[in-house]
Formats: sequence, C-alpha cells, structure tokens
Amino acid sequence: MWRTAVSDRLFLGRRALRAAMGALAAGALVLTGCTTNTEETGPSVAKVQVEKVDEIAAQLPDKIKQSGELVVGVNVPYQPNEYKDASGRIVGFDVDLMDAVASVLGVKAEYVESAFEKIIPAIQAGTYDVGMSSITDSKEREQQVDFTTYFKAGVQWAQQKGKPVDPENACGKKVAVQATTVEHTEEVPAKSAKCVAEGKPAIDIKPFDEQSAATNALVLGQVDAMSADSPVTAYAIKQSGGKIETAGPVFDSAPYGWAVPKGAPLAAVLQKAVQHLIDNGKYLEITKNWGVQEGAITTSVINGAVS
Repeated sequence: MWRTAVSDRLFLGRRALRAAMGALAAGALVLTGCTTNTEETGPSVAKVQVEKVDEIAAQLPDKIKQSGELVVGVNVPYQPNEYKDASGRIVGFDVDLMDAVASVLGVKAEYVESAFEKIIPAIQAGTYDVGMSSITDSKEREQQVDFTTYFKAGVQWAQQKGKPVDPENACGKKVAVQATTVEHTEEVPAKSAKCVAEGKPAIDIKPFDEQSAATNALVLGQVDAMSADSPVTAYAIKQSGGKIETAGPVFDSAPYGWAVPKGAPLAAVLQKAVQHLIDNGKYLEITKNWGVQEGAITTSVINGAVS
C-alpha cells in the first residue's frame, strides 16, 4: 500500500519509503523463524476461470490488441499480493486479478520485474502498459499517472494470540515494523511521540529489513506487536497457524490502483474489466482465495485518491 523509495517520495508525496517488501515464508515462519524470498510452502490457489468479453476487449488500444499482450511492471516480493513461488514464477492476489482482467480483454498479462521507484517513470515513458505493485492511489501520484482502483488497504496491527495490545496505547511495548515503511517512518513513531508527550514510555520500535523477519519476531514472542499494511498482516495471520491475531481495527485506508499514462484510454478499459469481474462475482472469489476479502471494493473508479 504505502510503497515507495526515497526518490519516489521526493516527488510523489508523503507515502512511505519502501524499496521492497520481504516475503512471509509460511513453513519457516511457524517452525523455525527463518525467512526466504519465495514461498515454497505457500497456499495452492486455483485460478478463477474468466471468459473474454468482446464488448470490453474491443475498446483496448490498437497496440495492445495487435501484440496480444498487456505489459505489466511489478515489484516483488510483497506477499500475498505479488511474490515469486518456489519455481520463480510471479504469483499472488494482484497477479490473479490482473490475469482475470487480461482474460476479459482477450490478451495475456506479461509481468516484468522492476524496482518499485522506477515503475511510475517507466509508465510515463511507455515502457510498461500498466504498473501493478500494490500502489496507493494518492493525489500526489495522480499528478504523474492515472489510476484504476481495484482494492482498499490500510494499516493493521497484529499481536500474539491472547496477548492483547492496543495500537493507540502501546507505550513501552516492543513493536516490529519493516524498515523504511510508513509504519516505521511515520505511523508508529507518531504514536510513540504521543506516549512521550503524555509522560509515558516511548514505543520500542524494532525495524527489520524484511517483513518476514518482523512477522517471525512476533510469532516467536520477541516483540509484543507488529504494524504492517492490512493485506500483509491478514496474510501473516493466516500463515501463522493461529499464533498471531489482529490487534485493533484497520485504519488509514486508501485505494490501490493500477497505474497507466496520464490521459490514457486504457484506464477506462481496465475499469470496465474489473467492474465486470466485481459484478459477476469473480473478483470476490479471487479475493477470498487469497484471504484478502476485507479489502474488496464494490466499485472501481479512475483516480479515487482520498489524500
């Protein structure tokens, strides 16, 4: 959600500094606390079958129609949205949804790995047709590209099972975050500063290079809580075998969007395709397959930023 790197932040606004989210290694997470960049024991998620819709496909730009490919720039890993499985194939919720959209349009989605901070400039340069990497649709980014919204995410804390932590009163607690995320640079520090201003102990913020390591620290009881993007936390909880649970509600929600060049007709075509999937139930099926249905939307819009 709040993904960007330093150069991205300078011209795109206040979103967090995130070069890449680490993987959440399921078996290793529960059994040993080790981390990897692939999910060798991750869930086997069946593809949802989707038919081409000629009326929508006919509206694709000629370049994409003729090539039969939708070139998608993506940064991995960021589980469960986009990451590599044990075979090196890029998979995830975002991938399944984009594949479904491509099926509606009668083309194939071709995924090209990119550094996160290079995706939007590459969209502007015409290198990719679409940028798909859990990108928050923000007012700042809308000055650079257009977005077709497809999901809603926020910040979500987690705690050890049966050991409650209040995110609004975590003074003196050890809280794990991934380094350079908005949770590390803004959200948890702001909460800690409030503690200090009230004469209470500061939050002991524990940054980790990868999200998997932050999750492992919570599973193993090395920290009291963790803060991460809501789909990431939901997935970590699902993969933890009941060892961790949510702590408080999701907050600071904002839409994810697929980025396309400013003024490009592709934005409306993508919007019609994903709305078709929402209306026929395939979209919700895909979100449920990945356990991220809490972020499901009912209406896709173009440029739906809330801030």
